[in-house]
Amino acid sequence: MERISAAETSLSGGDPATGEMVMRGHRLPDLIARPYEEVVAILWDAEIPARMSPDALAAARCDAFARLSPRFAAMPSDLTVIECQRFLLASLPGAAMTPTMLVAGAAVAAASAIRLVRGQAPVAPDRSLPHAADLLRMIHDAAVGEAETRALDRYLVAMVDHGVNASTFTARVVASTGGSLSAAALAALGALEGPLHGGAPGLVLDMLDAIGEADHAEGWVTAALDRGERLMGFGSRAYHIRDPRADIMKDSLLALQRSGASRVAEGRLAFAEAVERTVLSVMAARRPERTLHTNVEFYAALLLEALGVPRAGFTPLFAASRAAGWAAHVREQERTGRMLRPTSRYVGPLPAGRPKTGRGQE
Repeated sequence: MERISAAETSLSGGDPATGEMVMRGHRLPDLIARPYEEVVAILWDAEIPARMSPDALAAARCDAFARLSPRFAAMPSDLTVIECQRFLLASLPGAAMTPTMLVAGAAVAAASAIRLVRGQAPVAPDRSLPHAADLLRMIHDAAVGEAETRALDRYLVAMVDHGVNASTFTARVVASTGGSLSAAALAALGALEGPLHGGAPGLVLDMLDAIGEADHAEGWVTAALDRGERLMGFGSRAYHIRDPRADIMKDSLLALQRSGASRVAEGRLAFAEAVERTVLSVMAARRPERTLHTNVEFYAALLLEALGVPRAGFTPLFAASRAAGWAAHVREQERTGRMLRPTSRYVGPLPAGRPKTGRGQE
């Protein structure tokens, strides 16, 4: 059921067999070399007339922060980071929610939510900085170097769009009913929250923490599989081979380590690599008929950790990147003029005396 085609899109897509990911005619490895703002401009070119620019996005960050500042004190104190981001994003008036404001607002809300939940005051944007550099500065309240900026840029680009995934489909459904961009984005954010979509990277680190040492990996993985647990960071509905974004995240982490800017211990990556090899080996032995591959969340989690992002902030950062994709898909769906209304088969009890026809009811 999950492989049924739900929509046609000219924005992005991945080949399940080859692992090649294409966005508006550009291969992902070519896009990774570009800053996030430039990639968003490429993604939006077909659907959103007002092209993305660094100056426009910087101005929108400042506008979003000014609009959200009065809400900081009103935020309930018991929210999680993702709940706080949703609260703040919902506080931006729908009339002001342009695609650029959505991208800016999602980033400002993510950084502010991370700080608010920690009991820290949000940091105002700096319109002189590129988007990735300012996003990290707003999280840490400190200037960041080129290596850190480049690492986050690569993450944002890799995650900006990926076909009609669960959160993107949710956004398209809302848009197809005539709902606003704001409503579509908030619905998409809700779909992103779960552990099988945007919530997976934080659970990758939880798994690594539970394993503790490389020598414990085989026993831990075997026991987890015996209990029927899912191993986060492995397996993909989109690809039959290794997720092409996984190696981009790993390469980005290696570059960050070489620069000396990583915020985690030097042995962290070597430990994670050992766990990865163990998982793939154990799965190959237990289920040779089902090849399991590493997906993007495994090394994305390690990269965000190395950038000093708390794991509760991983999904909000994912949303800050994917917001640009949601905006493009909303516009693409609006252009079709059709409401998305999947059918279903009724398989419940029938009224007394009604014969079974062998067909469900739409």
